Order: sequence, then C-alpha cells, then structure tokens
Amino acid sequence: MLDFYRFKHFQKYNTLLHAVTTKSTLYPYTFSLALHTGEDEKSIITNRQTLATHLKSHNPLHFVVAQQTHSSHVKVISAKKTQGWTSLTDAIEDCDALVTNVPHVVLNILTADCVPILLFDPVQRVVAAVHAGWKGTQENIVQKTVEKMQVTFGVNTKDILVGIAPSIGGCCYEVGEDVAEHFFDYPESFTKKGEKYMLDLPTINKMQLLQSSIQEKHIEMSNMCTACEVARFFSYRKEHRCSGRFMSMITLD
Repeated sequence: MLDFYRFKHFQKYNTLLHAVTTKSTLYPYTFSLALHTGEDEKSIITNRQTLATHLKSHNPLHFVVAQQTHSSHVKVISAKKTQGWTSLTDAIEDCDALVTNVPHVVLNILTADCVPILLFDPVQRVVAAVHAGWKGTQENIVQKTVEKMQVTFGVNTKDILVGIAPSIGGCCYEVGEDVAEHFFDYPESFTKKGEKYMLDLPTINKMQLLQSSIQEKHIEMSNMCTACEVARFFSYRKEHRCSGRFMSMITLD
C-alpha cells in the first residue's frame, strides 16, 4: 500500500481527489515518478501505473504532466486527454502551473525540494497545480495561477482552498545573495547566515497568496521540509542532486 501525504481541508470534499506521493522501497528507484531524470523509462511508467491504481477513483482518469522549466507559465487544460504520463514527447511544453475545470483530469507536479502548491475552488469547481522553485516564486507564479483561475473561470478568491505541500524549508535552503536579493521585500522569509541566507520559499508563496486575497484560513501548510524528511520525500539538496521526484496531484472526481 502506498503512503500519501494529504491535506485535511481537501479531504472534506468527496468529489475531489488529491495526493502527494512519498518514497517506497517496494518499488523501483524508491518510487520516483520522473521520466526526465535518466532512470529506466519502463520502471518509472510502472511506478506511475501503480500510483494510478491507488487513487481509487470510480471514473477513468486522464493524467496531465508538464515539462517544467522553472517558468511562470500557466496552462489551462480543457481536454479530457492524458498527456506526458507515459512519454515526455506529449507533455505540456514549457509550463509550471496547470489549471482545469474538466472532471477526471489529474494535474501533476514533480518536485524534490521546490514548492508544490495545489488549489481548489469548490464553488466554480476548478483545480490547479503549481511548481514554484525560487525562479517561479520570484516571478509570482502562484499569483498568476490565481489570476488565471479568476479570468478564465470566474473564480472568487474567497472560495479558493490551497495546500502547500512538502518542500525544502528555511531551515535547510541555503542560498547566496544573488538569489536572496529577489526576496528582500519579504524580510520575514529569510535569515542571514554569514554571507549566505536561509530562504523560506513556502512562506513566500503563502504571502503571495495572501496578497492575491486568498483567506489565510484557507491556506494549509504541510510545514514539512523535504531535506529534514528525506526518508519520506526526495530532496535534491540533501541527496546531492538526486534524480528522484515525488508527485503532487489533484483532480475533480
């Protein structure tokens, strides 16, 4: 049985499926789900098929994966079609946030320290999945995703629920001033460590959500650092450029 991390406020809705995967020694590559990092493709596809069977939907699911490029590009998925799930060739190009209102389309984000963010509007029935590394965070990708939900689907920000999934925390994310300087407007999000800075990307993304008029009570933080919890989650930093990735996913069921 796979072990998933899940958000409490999402679990209140029986028409919503979501999951954040974790490591498992029972499967190849400790249950990595990345096709782009050089592992045996058939083994990764088998892992993905195993994941699909554990989601326990009563409906056929269509999985969408993007070619993540640390951009702030947001793509609306309007077709009930699987893309990027069994091959990189049909993945959504150059994109780090996905939005849809189509039921049974699973939006997927791959990470190993960057911030995965899942969003759900239960009123207009819209979901989104965001990959926010420091570059995407600098470019306000989560705010752009909220804007896309508003403009495309008429979403009201007061209705949006957010889950910020496990990612590297301010306890472990050491960066130089060349990175930290982009976030000096968020002084509470970093601490100085000699000539380096300990940067808290999950907190910055939470603040950007608050600036987008998301209600604080609707933002659920995992408060789990992938570097600290490396036994459970892949960490690119802690595992010295590991090739493993875990997946954060959400769909209307």
